[in-house]
Amino acid sequence: MNVLRFSDLVAAGQASGRRVFIRADLNVPQDDAGNITEDTRIRASIPCIELALKAGAAVMVTSHLGRPTEGEFKPEDSLAPVAKRMGELLGREVPVVSNWVDGVTVAPGSLVLLENCRVNKGEKKNSEELARKMAQLCDIYVNDAFGTAHRAEGTTYGIAQFAKIACAGPLLAAEIDAITKALAAPKRPLVAIVAGSKVSTKLTILKSLSEKVDGLIVGGGIANTFMLAAGLSIGKSLAEADLVGEAKAVIEAMKARGAAVPIPVDVVTAKRFAADAEAVVKAADQVAEDDLILDIGPKTAALLAEQLKAAGTVVWNGPVGVFEFDAFGHGTEAIARAIAASGAFSIAGGGDTLAAIAKYGIEKDVSYISTGGGAFLEVLEGKKLPALEILEKRAAG
Repeated sequence: MNVLRFSDLVAAGQASGRRVFIRADLNVPQDDAGNITEDTRIRASIPCIELALKAGAAVMVTSHLGRPTEGEFKPEDSLAPVAKRMGELLGREVPVVSNWVDGVTVAPGSLVLLENCRVNKGEKKNSEELARKMAQLCDIYVNDAFGTAHRAEGTTYGIAQFAKIACAGPLLAAEIDAITKALAAPKRPLVAIVAGSKVSTKLTILKSLSEKVDGLIVGGGIANTFMLAAGLSIGKSLAEADLVGEAKAVIEAMKARGAAVPIPVDVVTAKRFAADAEAVVKAADQVAEDDLILDIGPKTAALLAEQLKAAGTVVWNGPVGVFEFDAFGHGTEAIARAIAASGAFSIAGGGDTLAAIAKYGIEKDVSYISTGGGAFLEVLEGKKLPALEILEKRAAG
């Protein structure tokens, strides 16, 4: 993917004394008191900001936070808690600027955080008037927010159209490189894990991947639908019976290419959905009418682990069981440990996947952890992300 990279501009001395506008993804979870409960996205934004500051740029950073109403600023929409945490990580004060669209004063070597960009009227609908105003604020626009790259909004698309220079920050560039390596030029065999509660939300991804991958591992409610497609009974487990035909089509498409969708040979069941429910391992063809399938069984986990250890590239989106309940987390843990032990290039994305990676402590053993949920899924679907598309257009001149 041919885009201008901010790191190259810095290396060429083009950022010194320039006004640099960074669109970061600082949309972090907060508790009811407004305290940040998980700061991964803020930490991920720091390298780009430091790069700009060390280059002697006048730095403006903005992001959305939550779901504010355009044109109506409320205290709970403020990026002030983000500024505080960012200041701790950078070791400097980070002032927050409100009402910034019509002008921002920031000196070279200084940093300001521009208040929640989704409060600005026209942000979500990518208003040209707003985009042109924001473009006037800077000499260089840097998109470092992969998590919002699937949206064509004012700060992700519009400003990139009209800014003097539009480029990708280090985090966005790393995402582009990792996804290209995993999907465009993968080391084979390429194995994808797509799990989650519903086939319907990931059907286009399953179809797209069925044309590319050598192995397609399904888990969670998705696996239950595939078990139905394979003629197995799943009791009262979560599934989508109306999509059995679609699941069969994916199985056939894989088979036609000499690839496979492994169907579980054993499962872990319970009579109720609860952390303290009794977990019972059963053969896949022995599921009772009142059983809930909440995880893959140990034999299935061992078979999948062998496949993952032998892979050249692994793409992981979604846990294969209800890993939040320890009794039903063994399958996801086995998958996580196999990926960690594999020599494959591995890329993982999606909120539940990142939670599983953190739970089993394998962060250092995954080649690349994607910061985007929706954006990561859309790339797996084979979609062009608007924010990347505009950067490509600008790079092409």
